[in-house]
Amino acid sequence: MARNKKPLPLLEGVTIEAVAAEGKCLFHWNDLVVFVPFCVPGDVCDVQIRRKKHSFAEGEVVRFVTYSKVRAVPFCQHFGVCGGCKWQNLPYEEQLKFKQQQVYDQLHRIGKVELPEFRPIMGSVKTQAYRNKLDFGASNRRYLTTEEIQSGREFQRNALGFHITGAFDKILPIEKCWLMDDVHNQIRNEIRDYAISHGITFFDLRAQVGLLRDVIIRNSASGELMVIVQFHYDETGGEAEAKGLLQHVADMFPQITSLMYLDNQKCNDTIGDQDILVFKGSDHIYELMEDLKFKVGPKSFYQTNTEQAYHLYSVARDFAFSQQPTANSQKPLIYDLYTGTGTIANFVARKARKVIGIEYVPEAIEDAKVNSAINGIDNTLFYAGDMKDILTDDFIEAHGRPDVIITDPPRAGMHPDVVKTIMRAAPQRIVYVSCNPATQARDLHDLDEQYRVVAVQPVDMFPHTPHVENVVLLEKR
Repeated sequence: MARNKKPLPLLEGVTIEAVAAEGKCLFHWNDLVVFVPFCVPGDVCDVQIRRKKHSFAEGEVVRFVTYSKVRAVPFCQHFGVCGGCKWQNLPYEEQLKFKQQQVYDQLHRIGKVELPEFRPIMGSVKTQAYRNKLDFGASNRRYLTTEEIQSGREFQRNALGFHITGAFDKILPIEKCWLMDDVHNQIRNEIRDYAISHGITFFDLRAQVGLLRDVIIRNSASGELMVIVQFHYDETGGEAEAKGLLQHVADMFPQITSLMYLDNQKCNDTIGDQDILVFKGSDHIYELMEDLKFKVGPKSFYQTNTEQAYHLYSVARDFAFSQQPTANSQKPLIYDLYTGTGTIANFVARKARKVIGIEYVPEAIEDAKVNSAINGIDNTLFYAGDMKDILTDDFIEAHGRPDVIITDPPRAGMHPDVVKTIMRAAPQRIVYVSCNPATQARDLHDLDEQYRVVAVQPVDMFPHTPHVENVVLLEKR
């Protein structure tokens, strides 16, 4: 006979003590640390414990007794349900303080290397409408809040919006998101309304059926606009309905310069291996940075905060050329690892002897080559393939030992083989750009045998979220 679980307690009048990871806050209860979302330090509240382990617990605020003095009024109607902007209730100045502390803690705790004094974090130029790309999932399983369920009302179950954390097959319908220019709200809502009114089925992730699957919207500093609609055709077709929707979007929004679509029959929504077709306009848009122009296709990676990306890359460039060549020395040879569409490579090329970029996505490498050509840059070389397979001792022997390596890996950081190859290549300087200071700290620990950290510059690319970028300059010991 199964034992009944002891009910988890409701803790009354607890004071939230500090910010924790992943946008949550914490307080101590008995010998446990309790993590709670959607509150700020100084809040006094009643917390229902939802999960209890040996060393920690997770809770949910069910009532605020008094609000903290360190608090902002969230500007988005979806705050508290959508998990995208968990720090809207924190003033931006406080967000920056916690992000700076987060970088410091992770580099000290995980890296365990000697560190210089950190530079003050660079705040984002914009704190709203700062993104150039958003991705919205479609589902026939709309997420219903507790209040909506308890209301007993009937709701439209088709939804276009964001995936809910912990409910992979459910979508929170988004009426207005503040992270991008408002035209994206108009386009998304028009697609949703047209699909519902014309009986277009929304995707069922569990059953893998339904026509409308996903919408990606990108804009650029050049004023161009890209929309990619992802469909899922079935045995009876669906292409005619899909093209009817696309034509409606083209008619309603003539400012769209690149309207594209695809039929994705996979179990997931990733498009890197899919054929993407043009319905109207071109298959790319252009981004502008300084006096450079960058081609961005549907599969291209480009930093999603355009204005702040300029400041991030400016830091990387300054670090790369922190030791200017003398009159008798050559400009440096630079390797740009995880180069994407060659943004950093082309951004630094005019001060370098040569820049060699390596990236996993072949389409991004083709864009990188085009980006060099359209900007009149002739001292770059680009290679596509898995970093640990391309960056080998033989590759370095063939192309020359780098003076500087710039690396901007994905959140998982660098593969151990890549770290070892970098150390054998023995550049004088390494500029490490990271979107995850925790994995950056791990890699710094491995590099510490031969390199010392001489500068640390946190950069905020994502206001109202706990995410932070960090640039580290290392010099050979």
